[in-house]
Amino acid sequence: MGAPVTAPVSLWFDQLPAAAPLDPLDGDTQADVVVVGGGLTGLWTAYYLLEADPSLDVLVVEAEVVGFGASGRNGGWCSALLPVSGDELARLHGHDAAAAMRAAMRDTVVEVGGVAAAEQIECGFAFGGTVTLARNRPQLERVAEGVSTDARWGDESHLLGADGVEEHVRATSVVGGSYTPDSARIHPLRLVRGLLDVVLSRGARVAEGTRALRLSPRAVVTDHGIVRARYVVRATEAWSAHLPGSGRSVAPVYSHMIATEPLPPEVWAQIGLDRAQTFTDARNLIVYGQRTTDDRIAFGGRGAPYHVGSGIRPEYDQVRATAAHLAHELVDLFPVLERAEITHHWGGPLGVHRDWHPSVGLDDDGIGWAGGYVGDGVAMTNLAGRTLADLLTGSDSELTRLPWVGHRSPAWEPEPLRWAGITATRKATTWADRTEARTGHASRWSGLLEHVLRH
Repeated sequence: MGAPVTAPVSLWFDQLPAAAPLDPLDGDTQADVVVVGGGLTGLWTAYYLLEADPSLDVLVVEAEVVGFGASGRNGGWCSALLPVSGDELARLHGHDAAAAMRAAMRDTVVEVGGVAAAEQIECGFAFGGTVTLARNRPQLERVAEGVSTDARWGDESHLLGADGVEEHVRATSVVGGSYTPDSARIHPLRLVRGLLDVVLSRGARVAEGTRALRLSPRAVVTDHGIVRARYVVRATEAWSAHLPGSGRSVAPVYSHMIATEPLPPEVWAQIGLDRAQTFTDARNLIVYGQRTTDDRIAFGGRGAPYHVGSGIRPEYDQVRATAAHLAHELVDLFPVLERAEITHHWGGPLGVHRDWHPSVGLDDDGIGWAGGYVGDGVAMTNLAGRTLADLLTGSDSELTRLPWVGHRSPAWEPEPLRWAGITATRKATTWADRTEARTGHASRWSGLLEHVLRH
């Protein structure tokens, strides 16, 4: 039997009973499609492949347990966000392609909710939207610019004054903000487990505790045998950096989260979020939060160290200093939480391409891939799964013509340049936020960071 997860992974794992482990691969086998990675990308791919052709033999292999990676650790935002802007998409791919991609992302949020309802997956899906807080003038300027940009691409986004923000959430020092309805709150591991049950019921095979050692055309070599298949799909996101030949394709950058104890009604009366809105603010170093299905606040942020050589280790998942920083930032937003107990802290790597541009595709040799979600993967994995299913079954659909299909990001710099660049960018981002909070003026670092992060 596959080994169950025993070490703390996330709040989401702690809230669900341990799943019965699935057997690892038992020697060499064959399949029509082998998907490497048992997260949301892999499960959505299996789901839509079997929807398109129920006769397909689909095998998913997972090194740990299903949902062990970002799919079971993320902030529970199912949003239309992309790490690359509509304007950047238009510069790279043209106006019509950018508009199509933005529309596809909005539709994807609806699709996830629709599948959850149709398949009776109780994952706490709530279409509460996202409110973005501006807590100083530079942040307000960024929010206003974002609302203007959204309008150019058909995204519904509303600029709010301080009073308008208070209708959604009540935080300190708010001078304005924005609201978009194109976002939902979910319990991510419940979505993972629900999808797993569905694909298993439809004939997919899922092998846990089976580590892929090498991907090649028509075959995957694992530590439990070789899988021969017509198509091979790489759905390993941050862990792609550890596959032979992919070491510079993606950088595993850590994000961390904390969660409070369940909060009483009188505390929620002071905070808001009564429609399950997700929330963030417009600082340069991203933070994000949600009101969970059991009335906690789950709150996360970037800024954890990047580890030289694209390191991914269990000891990097929990960093007390990072958890303490997040707790401080949460109380700064909501002072009523000063005495609230922090019951969980966790983290994990997310996949970042050198140009921050996610991609999905299928090579002529039969190897498919998807990834580079930069933390926005809950919805993007669904779009990737639908797109991969169309590519693998030969469907000439609107999805296969989206601009992220076949996009090739440049390779990351070799070490130690990669570590130096990512570390310097993280520190500069923190410095920019401190400068803006202190002076009330936009930091000159903001423009430089945009250039460094995108090129």
